[in-house]
Amino acid sequence: MKWCKRYFFAFALIISILNSCSTVKVVPDGEYRLKKNTIYIPVNSKVKESELASYVRQKPNSEFLFGWNPFLNIYNWSDGTGSGWDRFVTRLGQAPVIFDSALVKKSNENITSHLESIGYYNSTVKDSIKLNRKLASVTYTAYPGKRYIISDITYEITDDLIRDIVLTDTSSSLLKVGNYLSEKVLEAESERITTKLRDIGYYNFSKNYFSFIADTLIRKDSATIMVRILNHTRNEKPEESRPHNKYSINSVKILTVSDPSSQNLTSAQENDTLILNGIEIITPGESIVSPSVLYKMNQIKPGEIYSESKVNRTYDRLLALRLFSGVNLQFDENTKTINDSIFNPSVNATIRLTPSKMQGYKINIEASSNSNGLLGVSPAISYYHKNIFKGGEWLNLGFMGNFQFKINDPVKSTELGVSAGISTPNFLLLPDRIFKHSVPRTDITLSYNYQNRPEFTRNLISFNYGYNWNIGRIYYRVNPIQLNIVKLNNMSETFYESLTDPFLRNSYVNHFDMGAGGTIFYTTDPSPYPKNSFFYIRWINDISGNLLSLFNSKLPTDSTGSKTVWNTPYSQYFRTDFTMSKTWRIDEKNAFAARFNGGVGIAYGNSKSVPFEKLFYAGGANSLRGWQARSVGPGSAPLDTTFSIPNQTGNLKLELNAEFRFLMFWKVEGAVFADLGNIWTIKGEQGREEGRFRLNDFYKSLAFNWGFGARLNLDFVILRLDLGMVAYDPVKQNWIKPFNWFKRDTYSLQFGVGYPF
Repeated sequence: MKWCKRYFFAFALIISILNSCSTVKVVPDGEYRLKKNTIYIPVNSKVKESELASYVRQKPNSEFLFGWNPFLNIYNWSDGTGSGWDRFVTRLGQAPVIFDSALVKKSNENITSHLESIGYYNSTVKDSIKLNRKLASVTYTAYPGKRYIISDITYEITDDLIRDIVLTDTSSSLLKVGNYLSEKVLEAESERITTKLRDIGYYNFSKNYFSFIADTLIRKDSATIMVRILNHTRNEKPEESRPHNKYSINSVKILTVSDPSSQNLTSAQENDTLILNGIEIITPGESIVSPSVLYKMNQIKPGEIYSESKVNRTYDRLLALRLFSGVNLQFDENTKTINDSIFNPSVNATIRLTPSKMQGYKINIEASSNSNGLLGVSPAISYYHKNIFKGGEWLNLGFMGNFQFKINDPVKSTELGVSAGISTPNFLLLPDRIFKHSVPRTDITLSYNYQNRPEFTRNLISFNYGYNWNIGRIYYRVNPIQLNIVKLNNMSETFYESLTDPFLRNSYVNHFDMGAGGTIFYTTDPSPYPKNSFFYIRWINDISGNLLSLFNSKLPTDSTGSKTVWNTPYSQYFRTDFTMSKTWRIDEKNAFAARFNGGVGIAYGNSKSVPFEKLFYAGGANSLRGWQARSVGPGSAPLDTTFSIPNQTGNLKLELNAEFRFLMFWKVEGAVFADLGNIWTIKGEQGREEGRFRLNDFYKSLAFNWGFGARLNLDFVILRLDLGMVAYDPVKQNWIKPFNWFKRDTYSLQFGVGYPF
């Protein structure tokens, strides 16, 4: 207890010293640091203060840890020399935001303009600036103006055909009688109608043909709206009116070029031209991709009415092939006439494709070390070809390894794996005509994994056949066939006899695993390293053995009573794994990220345990970083000494991770993180239930670590080094005191590529 008090007071003293340091030391005389913005709405309104915050032009320095920003204090340690210590602290710290009164006026205008756009007319905003000890605090007081309810909607549309189209679609209109009038809704309605018209042939139509007339004098607190669609734009005179024409597609050319900005097609002698159903596919020399693939991806066809949605779908589908670094769609009005007199409104479409690099390789490596001297290295290298058979087929060849060892110790674990996969841009054996927006793919993968441990040798052959596609930002993967054949050899009799827990013993047997699986993934930003705040959800499900169980009466039975295939018991289980993560981008230099991961595997029927390779584990570079991989749990169970190298597993997992990321200097980022979680077994042997999950007290066996790390962000790759410190040990069920940090079983050093989540 005395030690706790001593370290608490020491920690409090450090915080006090940092907090007492000036945050305005570097602020020039006569200027102020912007400390705080406050938005206040004194009248009853549906507008929330938080909705207006984004319209304030100048933001104060970010705050965390109860409103305190230590990096602001660190920046103020600078001495102004511009080198050495000064350069270090200015790059590590965060410069104070210097108050600019001109931006206050701009903020008032922004807030007022926003209130007007959402229907609060004649709004006013007043500001109050408080200056004290080189600190400036600004309060914006907003008075939302009057709102008007739409009482009547009329239309004035010059073109008869467009009038019929608009009036027959009023049920979809965003303008409704009884709703409040706002410029934002008027703008959205003009965009909606414009999109509809451009999708049915009106190539030249734009929202500039719209105008709205609102009359608020006819009836108190209400407005009548007239929607006008004329034959001349807002910036033109009535005498410049011209009819709105529907356009058709006159010709389509698909051209593979090295320079997408080139306006001229190369000479016919230098190109190979193929015409498929009226579409010219032109390639310089030898084609990088089959013309039939380009024809299939394209949805713009000669003779059809111009459609904006088909144009967008063509762009997305060609880009989804990943064969082109640039996809440019250009439309030129066709000026030809019929019989020199009849004008035929049409456009000529030219699609220019810039090939990307077709082949390459990727390297990934993770490494870890803990306080017991156990080292772990996990390298992986893969080769890819994005167009192996010139039909948009992706080939992937991979090699991975996992090596765990101690220096000057013969005990070690070796794992090696090879894989080969092919992905085609269609649904093999199934029709894919229904996919108009995305490009469906068929994936076939074959892999072999070899693991040599002191206790056993394991061989795993896997085969997967499946389909994947996306609808918007939701990605689907369905594997109707998942096959794993596992053979264990050189099993140590001493090791197997020591497995008194039936759960563990049944995990280490030969098995035949045949089933199906599926994954649903949603993300708000599909880029590898998003620059803005983003969110994603991943849900993975596997089910095995149900199809084989239909033939139980025909299958042989082994000595344990299990049905077998090729003298090997088949597995029967269900497994689900759910991940949810959110990253908040505070500003350009700071971000906060959090992740939840939970999963469970349940064996039934022909199996007493989920197969070993389908069990969950915790610890490592992307999990509980205070422990090495597979060295945590299950529950509060101690490390199983029958394994020379940790191999703790369970069939239930819960984990929560959080970290604050900040830019230190150049491309070096720092991180402070915390991880909480564990694995458990659903069933446990009587007398050894410390690893079993119990809802009423599972929290006592949660492992908790904290730590800090550094990351080298090179944009195309992120190299990561994290030091995780055990804070709460689920085995001892106590907190690790500060004076025990960096002792045996209290820390782990993790190296990885990319962010942990």
